[in-house]
Amino acid sequence: MARRAVRSTPVGMINTFRSVVQFEKLSLDPVERRLRKAASVEDFRRIAKRRLPHGVFDYIDGGAEDERSLARNSTAFANYEFQPRVLRDVSALDTSTTIFGRTVAMPLILAPTGFTRIAHSQGELAVTRAAQRAGVPCSLSTMGTRSIEELAAVSDGDKWFQIYAWRDRGLVEELVDRSKRAGFTAVWLTVDTAVLGRRERDVRRGMTLPPKIGPGTIVDGAIHPGWTWDFLRNEPITFANVVGLSDEDGSTAVNLAEHMARQFDPALSWDDVDWLRSIWDGPIVLKGIQTVDDAKQAVSMGVDGLGLSNHGGRQLDDAPAPIELVEPVRDEVGDAATIICDGGVRRGSDIVKAIALGADAVSMGRPYLYALGAAGERGVDQMLANMREGMERTMALTGRRSVAEIDRSLVRRRRR
Repeated sequence: MARRAVRSTPVGMINTFRSVVQFEKLSLDPVERRLRKAASVEDFRRIAKRRLPHGVFDYIDGGAEDERSLARNSTAFANYEFQPRVLRDVSALDTSTTIFGRTVAMPLILAPTGFTRIAHSQGELAVTRAAQRAGVPCSLSTMGTRSIEELAAVSDGDKWFQIYAWRDRGLVEELVDRSKRAGFTAVWLTVDTAVLGRRERDVRRGMTLPPKIGPGTIVDGAIHPGWTWDFLRNEPITFANVVGLSDEDGSTAVNLAEHMARQFDPALSWDDVDWLRSIWDGPIVLKGIQTVDDAKQAVSMGVDGLGLSNHGGRQLDDAPAPIELVEPVRDEVGDAATIICDGGVRRGSDIVKAIALGADAVSMGRPYLYALGAAGERGVDQMLANMREGMERTMALTGRRSVAEIDRSLVRRRRR
């Protein structure tokens, strides 16, 4: 008996189609649509590159000279691979830890970045609010575009202040005192900027802060209308902490290299660490430690924290990648100082690797600037959530239930 052919009816075809296809819910919110496409820091970078004027994006994204250090900061994490343990009951995971005696939701600090408002008009205010929600410390730069007091007004979270050694020590002392009165809990002293590194993307663009208006700027603004409208309908960008205190407060365009040459003190030395201790009684972190010898020297002077950092690859090209310094510095100083791996972190798994090698925490700048430029404050929220989820996922897949269980046995140097 011949088998009867089964004819598909229109209703049957529709039901079959619906069983295998689910339509994405239409959103009229452009930020939400962008966030749906941001699964990683690299996604935020890609979106920010599309939304920001070229000069602004290059200021955030670029590094010194041939940018080898910039690239190696991230790729060096791939030199280490995990040695997972299984059957460890990872049903309850805890990413929290303490930094300088204060509990944080995960071992991550948002690093200080200058001129943050060029990414988004809310700038550091958006970043500090997102950091408080995520339960991690955020940092404000001396060259920040929101003031110490503005951050204190919008967030009760843990806040750190970053110090550049300006020639005017009285001005530095005033900034430190304001930080203390505003409830900031730690300070970074940046020690790797005796001169400004040669950031050739900025040289090619003729980049100033704020950007100068010229034919190229006008064209760039026209093809990036979202950023331009945000920029134009908000108050002018300045170095908010020094408005009225310095002749160069960012209210007029400045060449960054020339500005630093005039304002920053190349005579900064170890004696200045003692001076800073005399005016600040909280934790001090030296940001820019790049050798074991300098780490030892810092510890011998009673410094609380070591920021292993090459300034995000923006100062000396071919400086060591921070992740490569973590283990030798920990082996040398033991538990005498808090170690922060600053630079190159792009995933929660990178945080786990840094902790396994001996860091107490990591810090990051570019990832939140990409997120801010891509989707504003909500972008920073999502980027931080991605980091925590990535850390939890890595801990579960490697059999570590808490930060205390992340130890040196978790990673090994990859065999070449």
